[in-house]
Amino acid sequence: MSAGILAFLDLSQTALWVGFLVALRIGAMMAVLPVFGEQSVPMRLKLALTFAFTLIVAPALAPSVGSLPDIPTMVLASAGAEIVAGLFFGLSLRFFVIALQIAGTIAAQSTSLSQIFGGSVSIDPLPAIGNILVVSGLALAVLMGLHVHLATFMINSYQLVPAGTLPEANTIAQVGLLEISRCFALAFTLSAPFLVASLIYNITLGVINRAMPQLMVAFVGAPAITAGGLALLALSAPILLGIWADRFSDALVTPFGPLP
Repeated sequence: MSAGILAFLDLSQTALWVGFLVALRIGAMMAVLPVFGEQSVPMRLKLALTFAFTLIVAPALAPSVGSLPDIPTMVLASAGAEIVAGLFFGLSLRFFVIALQIAGTIAAQSTSLSQIFGGSVSIDPLPAIGNILVVSGLALAVLMGLHVHLATFMINSYQLVPAGTLPEANTIAQVGLLEISRCFALAFTLSAPFLVASLIYNITLGVINRAMPQLMVAFVGAPAITAGGLALLALSAPILLGIWADRFSDALVTPFGPLP
């Protein structure tokens, strides 16, 4: 009977160790993930979501995680590595929200809508277009079954960075540059219609001003660019959000993929 009790204690100790490591990585990811990591989400809800995802991910990783180390410094090193890995993978998805914010800012500046309304999705207030794109993108991600894809993403993250392993500095630097470049490329792609419309608008105003110098083209053209920007947003937003959703889905399936 004592042998059975010892075996049960060893099994429970291993299970607690696996759950502890998984909770550290998922908790770090939950702090920066899209939707679940937003500032408007209460901390208690984030903790509950961390516990729920831990119950999903831990059983899939139990066979690949070793037993509890006997050296306390190894325990601390493994815990720190899991936190760094969680932030590493969570920020790779957070860049897609940043891409929407940058695209909205570029679009608002191009169409003279940067000072209208404004939002408070992040610490820095967003223009109205950026607020609309971010909220719509997050809602679309939830409708796409984000929680299911995130569970798969978390399990697959252990294939890239095993449990208790710290990502290499060269890998972090290379992936960071790749993600930043992909973020700006995606933001420019999403804001391209507004940049083209702004270019045509400014060229047209220049031609009119050249032909009729006495006409105050700025006062005449301001309502046109504002109305045109709103109309262009209504027409292009579904297409732009569809492009963003495809890129986001690809990142969930194959993290750190090629540039869009």
